[in-house]
Amino acid sequence: MNNHTVLAISGSLRADSHNTALLRAAQKYSDGLDIEIYDGLREIPPYDMDQDTPDRRPAAAADLRRRLTAADGVLFATPEYNYSIPGVLKNAIDWVSTDWTKTEGLPLLRKPIAIMGAAPTQFGSVRAQLALRQVFVWTDSDVVGKPEVIAFRSHERFDDAGNLADETTIELLADLLAALTVRIERAKGQS
Repeated sequence: MNNHTVLAISGSLRADSHNTALLRAAQKYSDGLDIEIYDGLREIPPYDMDQDTPDRRPAAAADLRRRLTAADGVLFATPEYNYSIPGVLKNAIDWVSTDWTKTEGLPLLRKPIAIMGAAPTQFGSVRAQLALRQVFVWTDSDVVGKPEVIAFRSHERFDDAGNLADETTIELLADLLAALTVRIERAKGQS
């Protein structure tokens, strides 16, 4: 079996983000997935439909679009802000969910996607993950439904070095990655 490429995107810009730490844990616990953590979210400007064409699109948005198109699957880790996803994450998705010229294709169309999240609250990122799933209804992406990885009280799930230390979360993460692998193989006609 060939390794599948996965672009991993954290919705958090924070240096010590538990969501980015979840993506690092995914790299550690993945089997058959080459997971690349995307680090350009901060550079993507606010969405502007006037700029959203192949010849005018900002370089950071064009780069994300290219990486998503090339990836076999996508792994999102989202915090929860105001019961929803961070604006920077939604903004990035807005840049890659259009094809106004009908010449580029849609990078997220039927793309296998897995969602997880961490937050310090008792409910974790439950509502943010629901909001993100709603976005992917529009993009017609192939979103993994279960298992759900919701690292609630996230400060208790990581050690002082930022490593995922909670065995239940590790097990759920491994199961989520296995489910994403199945979706990717199905999309590639390998299952």
